[in-house]
Amino acid sequence: MKTFQNLSELSPLVGQEVAVSDWITITQEQVNLFAEATGDHQWIHVDVERAKAGPFGGPIAHGFLTLSLLPRFFESALSIAGSKMGVNYGLNKVRFTSPVPVGSRLRARMKLLACVPVASDGVQLTWEVKVEREGAEKPVCIAESLVLRY
Repeated sequence: MKTFQNLSELSPLVGQEVAVSDWITITQEQVNLFAEATGDHQWIHVDVERAKAGPFGGPIAHGFLTLSLLPRFFESALSIAGSKMGVNYGLNKVRFTSPVPVGSRLRARMKLLACVPVASDGVQLTWEVKVEREGAEKPVCIAESLVLRY
């Protein structure tokens, strides 16, 4: 985990990869719970037997499940001691570039694209987040994430 003492330490890092998260294993239970929470019960996610005969050779995680892991990736990758809180501000773009078979291990690489001061002594951070699957050449998700930190 990368630890920063305050928000001002981030500005010089614009354009650089700043942190890499811990690995997370995607389980069928996570996929099923995500399907329950969102109502997305498509068979490629939740019907294990049918998915084995499908295009991916088994069930895959929802793209939005992968995206929903961004806060967890950030939590394991970096800490800002002088920051009281962070707020998800949104996304500029998201691409799901490769499937995530159940059982995959994922981690994220965070590149700081921008660090802009905002009111109340905060900053708006723009991150390029590349979620990679262990053993795969291509990332599974690339997202531009906006975070407000105070």
